[in-house]
Amino acid sequence: MITSLAIFAAASVLTPWLTKRLGRRVFPLIALVPAATFVVLLTWLPGVLAGTPVVESVTWIPELDIALSFRMDALALILSLVVTGIGALVLLYCTWYFADDEPALGRFAALLLAFAGVMLGLVTSDDVFVLFTFWEATSVLSYLLIGHYTGRKESRGAALQALTVTTFGGLAMLVGLVLLAVEGGTTSLSELIAHPVTGAAAEWGIALVLVGAISKSALVPFHFWLPAAMAAPTPVSAYLHAAAMVKAGVYLVARLAPGYADLEVWHPIVIALGVLTMLVGGWRALRQYDLKLLLAYGTVSQLGFLVLVTGFGTRDAALAGVALLLAHAMFKATLFLTVGIIDHSAGTRDWRKLSGLGRRMPVITAIAALAAASMAGVPPLLGFVAKEGVLTAFIDATAEGGSIATWAWIALIGSVAGSVLTFAYTARFLWGAFSTKPDVPPTPLHAPGAAIAIAPATLAVGSLVAAFAIGFIEPLLAAYADELPGGHDTHLALWHGLEPALFISLGIFAIGGLLVWGRREVARLQAAVVPMVDSSRGYLGIVSAVDRTAAAVTTAIQSRGLPGYLTIIIAVFIGGLGTATILNSEWPADIRLWDFTSQPFIAFVMCVAAIAAVMVRQRMTAVLLVSVTGYGLVLLFGMSGAPDLALTQALVETIVIVVFVLVLRRLPKQIAQRNPPVHKLARGVIGGLAGLVMGVIGLVALGARIEPTIAGGLPALALEAHGKNIVNVMLVDIRAWDTLGEISVLVAVATGVASLIFVSGRTGGAPRLDDGDLGLDRRDRMRPLPEPASSIRAPRTSLANTDGETDAAGEAASTRQTWLLAGRTISPRNRSILIEVLVRLLFHPAIVVSVFLLFVGHNAPGGGFAGGLLAGLALVARYLAGGRYELGEAAPVDAGRLLGTGLLLAAGTATASLFFGGVPLESAWFETEVPVLGTISIGTSTLFDIGVYLVVVGLVLDILRSLGGEVDRQQEHADDDVDDPEPAPTEGARA
Repeated sequence: MITSLAIFAAASVLTPWLTKRLGRRVFPLIALVPAATFVVLLTWLPGVLAGTPVVESVTWIPELDIALSFRMDALALILSLVVTGIGALVLLYCTWYFADDEPALGRFAALLLAFAGVMLGLVTSDDVFVLFTFWEATSVLSYLLIGHYTGRKESRGAALQALTVTTFGGLAMLVGLVLLAVEGGTTSLSELIAHPVTGAAAEWGIALVLVGAISKSALVPFHFWLPAAMAAPTPVSAYLHAAAMVKAGVYLVARLAPGYADLEVWHPIVIALGVLTMLVGGWRALRQYDLKLLLAYGTVSQLGFLVLVTGFGTRDAALAGVALLLAHAMFKATLFLTVGIIDHSAGTRDWRKLSGLGRRMPVITAIAALAAASMAGVPPLLGFVAKEGVLTAFIDATAEGGSIATWAWIALIGSVAGSVLTFAYTARFLWGAFSTKPDVPPTPLHAPGAAIAIAPATLAVGSLVAAFAIGFIEPLLAAYADELPGGHDTHLALWHGLEPALFISLGIFAIGGLLVWGRREVARLQAAVVPMVDSSRGYLGIVSAVDRTAAAVTTAIQSRGLPGYLTIIIAVFIGGLGTATILNSEWPADIRLWDFTSQPFIAFVMCVAAIAAVMVRQRMTAVLLVSVTGYGLVLLFGMSGAPDLALTQALVETIVIVVFVLVLRRLPKQIAQRNPPVHKLARGVIGGLAGLVMGVIGLVALGARIEPTIAGGLPALALEAHGKNIVNVMLVDIRAWDTLGEISVLVAVATGVASLIFVSGRTGGAPRLDDGDLGLDRRDRMRPLPEPASSIRAPRTSLANTDGETDAAGEAASTRQTWLLAGRTISPRNRSILIEVLVRLLFHPAIVVSVFLLFVGHNAPGGGFAGGLLAGLALVARYLAGGRYELGEAAPVDAGRLLGTGLLLAAGTATASLFFGGVPLESAWFETEVPVLGTISIGTSTLFDIGVYLVVVGLVLDILRSLGGEVDRQQEHADDDVDDPEPAPTEGARA
C-alpha cells in the first residue's frame, strides 16, 4: 500500500512534464497507475476474504504514537476498488473530453491522479491522524479541481465554498479523533473500533467525528456545497462528487458503525439527517433544468440514503449499504459522464433546449438508461438488488422492539419517500435529456467520437452484470457486514420471491410515475412551497457578516493610516506585557550592568544613533543611523564569544541597508515633506514606554530561570551530530524544523516582493546583453542623459551618441566581448572603473569564501545562511558596480529555480529518512579518507545546509532583480517616454 501511494505521488509529479509532450494522450498513460493498483488489489481478495487483512506500518512520530499505518480489510478493499477502478475509467474518459489546448491540462491531470492516490490512502489508513491528513488533502485537491477554470468567478466561488465547509467539518472531526485517541490510549483506528471508547468522551468524540463525515458527504445542513461544485469539469463531478470524495463521509460512518452504532448520539445524527437529506435532495432535484444540477441534487439525496443505511447499525443494513455504495458509485459516475458527452456534443446541459438526442445518440441513450434504471432501483440492475436489501433490513428491524424499532420505522418511511422522489427525478432526467420535444427544434450535435463512451459503457454494463453476479460479490460485502450484530441469514439476490420489499418497490414505481405524470402540478406546488432547507443563504449570510465585520474592524483600526496602525499594535503591547510585568513577583536578586568595559560605550553609541534616527529629516541618513544599532550588535555578539551570531548579523545588516537603498531611491529625500508629523509628544511617550517595557521584560526574563539550563547538554548533542559548532548544529540538525519553516518564509517573501514589482508579468533571471534588451532602436542611441533624480539614481542604459545618430564605433563595441559590461550599458558620468575592476576581482574569491563558510559551518563559524548572505553580497556588489546587466552576467540563473531547488533539497532531506524506516529529519553521515584532504564527512545536515544556502542566494537575487533591475528598467522607460514623446498624429494620419 505504501508503495502504491508512492507511485501515485511520483506519477503525479511527472504528469505535467509528460503532458507538455503528449497533450491529452497523457491520460491513458497515467490511467495505468490506478488500473494496475486495481489489479493488485484483486490479488489480495482471497486473503481478505479469509479474514487476514494486509497491514503495513512505518513509525512516524513515536512520541505521539503516530505511524504511517495502513490496513486493507474488506471495507477498505471495497472502497479501494471503487477509487482505483472508477478513477482509471475517468482518466481514460478525459482523453476525449479535453482538447490538447485545454488550459492547465497538465496541472489538471496531475491533480486528478493525485486525488486518486489520496483517496486510496484515506480508505486504507489505520492511524486516525494519518487518516485526517489524507482527509484534509482531499479537501485541498477538490478545491483545486473545482476551481480548474480559474477565469470563471463561479468556479472560484464554488471551490472556496467547498473548501470552507469541508475544512470546518474536518477541524471538528480532528477534535473528535483526539478525544477518542486520548481516551482509548491508541491512535489505531482498528483498535478503537475493536475496543470502543465509552462514556462522555465517546459521545462527544463520535458526535464531532460525524460532523466531519456529514460535511464531507454533503448532508443537511452542509449539502449546499455539492451542487455549487458542479462548476467543475464533468470528470471532476463524476469522480470526486459521485464516486470518490463524497464517499469519504459514508466510509467513515460505515467504519465506525461496528464499534459505536449503539451510542445515544449515533442514531439521531445518522438516521435523522440521512432521511432529511434524502428528502431535501430529491425534492430539489425535481426542480432542476440543468442535467448536471439535477444529478448533483440527486447525489445529495443518495448520500443521505447511504449514510442512513450504512450507519443503521445492523448486519443486514450494513450488507445492503455497501452494496448500495458500490451501485451508486457506478450508476452516478456513469450518468455524470453521459452528461459530459451531451454537453460536449450539444453545447448545453439545459434539457429545455435538448430535443431528439435519443434517436441520434442511441448508444449514449442506452448507457444512460441502464445507469438511470439502477439509480431508480429498477430490476435487473445492482441498484434494485441493493435497494431490496435495504427495505428488507428495515422491515426486519421494525419487529425487534425497543428504540431500534422506532428508528427502523423512521428509516423505512424516509427511504420509501426518498425512493419515490428518486424514481421521479430519474424519469425527469431521461425524458429531459433524450426525448423529442414537440416545441423544441432538434438540437445540433457535434459528434465527439465513439471512444468517449468506453468509460460510461463499462460502468453501466457493470451495474447490469453485478446484479446477476451478486452471489460472487456478496462474500466481500458480507466480510464487512459480519462485523455488526444481527441476523446472518439474509442474502443479496436479484429475486427473493413475492415478499414485502418487492411490493413496496412496486408502490414506489407507481407513486413515482404519478409524480412524473403530474409534473406540472408538482412544479406549481414546488414554486408555492418555501424551500425546506436553504443552507446556502445561511452560508452566504455568515460569509457576508464576517466580511462586513472585518471591514469595520479594519476601518476602525487603520483609519489613521500606518501611524495609527502601529500605535494600536504598540499600545496593546505596552498594556498587555506591561501589566504582566508589573504584576510579576519574581525579580532578579542582583543586576550586573555590563560584562566588559566597552559594552556600555557601544550601547551608548547605539542609543545616540537610535535617537538621531528619529530626529533627522533625510531618509537615507535615518537608514544609516538605524544600521549603527545593527552593527553595534555585531560588536556585542563578537565580544561576547558568539562569532556565528556576529557574522550573520553583519551580513544581514549589510543586506538590509542595500534593500533600503533600492527602495528609497524612488522616494523623496526628505521625510514628511508634505505632511509634517503631528502628535510628537504622544508618539514619543508611546515609543519610550515601549522601550521601557521591553527593557524590563529582558531584565525579568534573564533573572527568571528556576530550572537548570539545557546549555550544558548541547556540546554532547553537537558531537553526536558530527559537529563542533553548536549554533550551526542547532540550525540544521537539532532544531531543523524551525529552519525549514524559516526558509519557507524566505521563499514567500521573495515571491511577494517579485509580485509587487512585476505587475504585468514576471520574468526569469536578470537580463543579459544577449537577451535582446539592448537592441539598437531609437531609445538606445547615444544621447545626453538627464541628470539623476538623486545621488542614488539607477544606472542608465545607453548605446548611442549625443547627436541622435548611430555611432559605428558604438555598434562595433556592442558586438565585442568586454570584461566590464558597464562600458556598454551605463553612461560614463555614472561609472567608476576602479570600483568595477575591484568588484570583478573580488567577486569570485567572495563566492569561494561563501562556499567555504557553507561547508565548514558544522565545525567552525559559518553555515549555509552566512555563506548564502556572503554570496548575496557579492551579487549586490556586482549590481551596484555595473547595473542589472552586470548582475545578469554574474548570475545567469532564474532566482525562482534557486529558491525552489533549495527548498526542495531541504524538505527532501527532512523526508528522505522516512523511506529508510527513520523519522523526519533523522541524520545520517558518510565518512571516508581522502589522500591529502584527510577525513571527509558529509551528512544529511550538510545537504540541508546547502538547501538553506541556495534559498538565501535565491532571495537576494530575486530582490536585486525586482527592487533593482526591474525598477531600473521601469525608470528608464519612464525617462524615455519623457525624453522622446511620440509625435502627435497629423490630420492625414487621423483620417
